[in-house]
Amino acid sequence: MNSAPDILRTYKLKSTSTREEVLSLLLENDHALSHADLEREMTTDCDRVTLYRTLKTFQEKGLIHKVLDDNGLTKYAPCTACTKENHKHEHVHFKCEICGNTVCLENVQIPVMKLPNGFVAEEKNILITGICNICNKK
Repeated sequence: MNSAPDILRTYKLKSTSTREEVLSLLLENDHALSHADLEREMTTDCDRVTLYRTLKTFQEKGLIHKVLDDNGLTKYAPCTACTKENHKHEHVHFKCEICGNTVCLENVQIPVMKLPNGFVAEEKNILITGICNICNKK
């Protein structure tokens, strides 16, 4: 895995301590993180607006994507194969009812759905809730 400064350079983004830490936290975790999760885990002094702008920039550049959980909470996860020009997430998300973590199931594709005439899909989100593989072993 490339380091946060290397990834920022690849995406032609200025490397700041906030950007490096946010990207590192997202890459190090095996589940999506909310704005509050990031605020709680960050050691860099960063205000809420700067964090929101950082997340928005990362999303626009194709570094991260939004994950919506069943409570309407927005979380963020790193993209695996996106670019600014091709920023699509055709995979399912899973939220564990025990630990509360939301993970990307990259190999589980969203099924093709035929929409009524006149409807155009812009984005697809499927969230499955249940018990994750880690909590299921406990």
